[in-house]
Amino acid sequence: MTSHDIADLKDRLRRVRASAEVAGVDALLVSPGPDLRYLTGYDAIPLERLTCLVVPREGDIRIVVPALEVPAAMASAVGQLDLEVVAWQENDDPYALTASLVGAAEHVAVDDHMWASKVLALRDAMPGVHQVAAGPVIAQLRMRKSASEIASLVRAGAAIDAVHAQVGGFLEAGRTEREVGADIADAILAAGHVSVDFVIVASGPNGASPHHELSDRVIERGDTIVVDIGGTMPDGYCSDSTRMYCVGEPDAEVYEEFSVLRLAQAAAVASVAPGMSCEAVDAVARDYLAEAGLGEYFIHRTGHGIGLETHEEPYIIAGNHQVLEPGMAFSIEPGVYRAGSHGARIEDIVICTPDGHLNCNRRPHDLIVV
Repeated sequence: MTSHDIADLKDRLRRVRASAEVAGVDALLVSPGPDLRYLTGYDAIPLERLTCLVVPREGDIRIVVPALEVPAAMASAVGQLDLEVVAWQENDDPYALTASLVGAAEHVAVDDHMWASKVLALRDAMPGVHQVAAGPVIAQLRMRKSASEIASLVRAGAAIDAVHAQVGGFLEAGRTEREVGADIADAILAAGHVSVDFVIVASGPNGASPHHELSDRVIERGDTIVVDIGGTMPDGYCSDSTRMYCVGEPDAEVYEEFSVLRLAQAAAVASVAPGMSCEAVDAVARDYLAEAGLGEYFIHRTGHGIGLETHEEPYIIAGNHQVLEPGMAFSIEPGVYRAGSHGARIEDIVICTPDGHLNCNRRPHDLIVV
């Protein structure tokens, strides 16, 4: 990592401690997962052995690590963050050790991804401590992306765009969704991702299921196909984009419906700006579809935050009064789903900027006929 990256991580640790203090939390406990990677740069392997970052309201920040994992921890940014690495041996009790580092804390926040077995073991080790979820503390930092994080999301967007540019060549009548999905998965890795997080190839009536799994359904001429794909880049940041395809010309009614959806999605993207609330952006897409008589077929939220996870804060949904600020990144993905017939969705990753928004996905939004 560069000195700039290390400085950024140190700033995150400083800010998360301040956020915990505001929330009335005496200590923060973070296990392997996106929160630990965000705060320390350490992409630790989730194991039955406890690894736990301990961030007290005051005093030194430490990380409890199994002895055999110390080399891996030190090879990460942890080795440059001036954190004390507290190693434990196989016969030690890491939960008692962690409790000793928490000291007299009364309110402790555990990260949202911590395994239940570890949460309960820590509760037994600290019987007088009140445990709360750390999500509200850490999410306040993670949903406001830095310049380097924005650059990561832009790179991820370009990588998944490069995959969508190839999808038309994979789709043809007679192939199964699973066969097409395998080609897409290979393309996701070839485009620079280190992992394939999901591949949705939902043809014909399967398009009416928003999270359809790949199947052996044979693609037929005239099918519309929802292709929703994403992966994780080497720096941990995720991609996610949906485009619509059709093998042969679609029915006029289907094309007209898609045209309305495209305008609804574009209107919601255009509305993104500082001061706009999450629920207001959701309403732009939802109201547009409702006015066209399609409201009942839009059955999910308009979007989700994205970063080190594909789904994170903020969520673009009715009831979320969170006001958008520069650096917030999320999907805009309204859809129309007609059970037993077909479905449609268009999705971009959008970042709120000081003067509006930045779209991470640049592929055409048209229904692509192959």
